[in-house]
Amino acid sequence: MSIALLPGSYDPITLGHLDIVKRASLLYDEVVVAVMNNAAKSYMFDMGARAEMVRRATAAMSQVRVVADEGMLVDLFDRLGADVIVKGVRNAADLAYEQEMAAYNLSRNPRAKTVFLEAAASYGDLSSTRVRTMLKEGKVPHGLLPTEVIAYLDMTGGLKPSHQ
Repeated sequence: MSIALLPGSYDPITLGHLDIVKRASLLYDEVVVAVMNNAAKSYMFDMGARAEMVRRATAAMSQVRVVADEGMLVDLFDRLGADVIVKGVRNAADLAYEQEMAAYNLSRNPRAKTVFLEAAASYGDLSSTRVRTMLKEGKVPHGLLPTEVIAYLDMTGGLKPSHQ
């Protein structure tokens, strides 16, 4: 049984993220989406809310499970018995950054190989940063977030009325 680990902050999970999860689920028996923190980032949503949004967005995918973890990726990789780390990349800058991270992870754990999945063209300019900006402006990011995430944000007060 092959296990793929898809780490990220998912602040919040976008349709681009979800596309990578779906595509990884076609390649591996189990996909573990790991909601993680990066000390260099500040988040709009706390880890619990981010993990819940990912759970809701992936609920229909039986081979996908969601974990939240504050530790190092390579340690989680071993704890889960993962076979590969999967990262989505949108452009050359993403690829360069993710290659650095992959080299770091491999230096810490020789089993922690990374596979890169290129973002679908329709998601090439989609980012969580763009979505957060829209949310702060009171705009509902239809077409950028899974409908389950929009419903969750609406239910929890994460969507503010638009001032358009």
